[in-house]
Amino acid sequence: MAQLNTPALQFKNSAVFGIHPYSFICLQMQSRSLTKKPLVIEARANARKESAKIRNRRMQKKYNGTATHPRLSVFCSDKQLYAMLVDDKKKKCLFYGSTLQKSFRENPPCNTVEAAQRVGEALVMACADLNINEISSYDRNGHGRGERLKAFEIAISSYGFLPR
Repeated sequence: MAQLNTPALQFKNSAVFGIHPYSFICLQMQSRSLTKKPLVIEARANARKESAKIRNRRMQKKYNGTATHPRLSVFCSDKQLYAMLVDDKKKKCLFYGSTLQKSFRENPPCNTVEAAQRVGEALVMACADLNINEISSYDRNGHGRGERLKAFEIAISSYGFLPR
């Protein structure tokens, strides 16, 4: 390989370029009595309104379901409703019902609000089969009540399964 001889740029010592004819040493004074620390203030995110998931996890720690008093967990997506009876001690699902299941949707055909009501009625029948008279907690997963959830709640509250 051939080496290219390029002339190096040379600048005179000038204050314009930030080069001084004499070098200076910056000594840092250390004082043991006066130490300055930067003041850092951290704000909590969502201080007034915390996340629904955080609230729900805190509630699940308090209310654990058992075989005789299970936790009713309901999730309502944009289009469907899912309900579960959960025994937290044995980590078992005692009942699962969804508006997607054909048994709730087909005989006769219905929309999701009517299917949510049928899921609630099936939940009441499953509670009767499992000898469950009371539900320990009603877990909506931090979500608000919509049409499907209201239809589901009406179906189970008429039998007295919603805790007060």
